[in-house]
Amino acid sequence: MSLHRKGKALLVVALVAVVGMAFRVSWNALRDVAKAIGADGTAALLYPFVVDGLMALALVATLVLTDRDDKRFALRVLAAYTLASLVLNYVHGLVPALHAAPSGRVRLAQWDAAHWLLVLLASSLPVGSIYFGSDLVAKVLHHRPPVREAYEPEHPEPAQVPHAPAHPADAPADEAKAPKPVAAPEPAPVLVATRTEPVRPPAPHTPPAARTVPSPDARSVEFEAAELERMRQDARRAYAESALAERPLSARALGEAFGMSESWGRKQILAARDLEAVAA
Repeated sequence: MSLHRKGKALLVVALVAVVGMAFRVSWNALRDVAKAIGADGTAALLYPFVVDGLMALALVATLVLTDRDDKRFALRVLAAYTLASLVLNYVHGLVPALHAAPSGRVRLAQWDAAHWLLVLLASSLPVGSIYFGSDLVAKVLHHRPPVREAYEPEHPEPAQVPHAPAHPADAPADEAKAPKPVAAPEPAPVLVATRTEPVRPPAPHTPPAARTVPSPDARSVEFEAAELERMRQDARRAYAESALAERPLSARALGEAFGMSESWGRKQILAARDLEAVAA
């Protein structure tokens, strides 16, 4: 076992020991408070597990849940029951009659409103444990990590911009199809470094060939083809990264991640494996 793992193990053992000792200290106070509000011997013995046990459950749920709202809910439950346990322990220290473990009821405060408020707090904690505990367990059981975290790289590469056509796409179709006006031919300069023969100007009676302009439909087809090819490359790269992480994506998961079918995802997986075999 490495030194880092040993440190983690010792930290967990120390945390469990501290939590166990703190529960034992709080157990005595909560048991006496439960007897003071009319609980019998068995109920008073189990009462500390209801309060402090839900605190431990909320702490575990906070560590497991990744959704922001669910984690916030677990933290609120943990804070509320921690505050309630603190109040009951404080009352146990202020009322000496609770220390004698009486068999009957004991007033928790001299002021009537404070006494009934403390009784309401101590009585409502078991009911709240049932409600909040079941909700936290349901959130943990139904928790699922995001799908894209399995194959999304830590440093995503910028998306490749497809090659744009030379002419803007918003040009009207009539103007694109209209022939360009033919200008008067000018004598071309003689480039000694690139051409050895003299440049012959075109004959006056021979008009220059008109330049072919691609139609908007052709440009749209080229753009869609480039986008599909980029999507295929991204899918193959995603599968290769998931395979390196020893969590290869299935054909269905890969297709759904890119909004395509399962057969499309299977084709990309086969292509990625062929590329890996060629590279090997």
